[in-house]
Amino acid sequence: MSEDVLLDQFKSILESTQIIQERFNTIQTAEDFVTSPGGVTILDSIAMRLQIIGEIIKSIDTKHSGFFQNYPLIEWKKIMKLRDLISHHYDIINHEITFDICKNHIPKLETTISQIINDLSKNL
Repeated sequence: MSEDVLLDQFKSILESTQIIQERFNTIQTAEDFVTSPGGVTILDSIAMRLQIIGEIIKSIDTKHSGFFQNYPLIEWKKIMKLRDLISHHYDIINHEITFDICKNHIPKLETTISQIINDLSKNL
């Protein structure tokens, strides 16, 4: 996989983190995800973006074993496991866990992905 393709993959992850944060902006509590049809729609759309992020990270990890060791602040394996959960067991997605992910982990992921993009861009 070329550096250009890898860079594009991280840009796609960054785009998904930004979309998640934009959509999550209207959610004040975990219950907001499940108390209205609009909240459920937001939960569904965020879950899809989380699945996309996990899928791309899983692909990168397969093709570039050890790449993520340079960025230990993120629990990459948990992101990949979340992707598997969403893909195969969507019916048991917990809105409280999703709220926590959006509130506490997506901003850190976005910062780290921006750093990775910056690091990769220096090598092009």
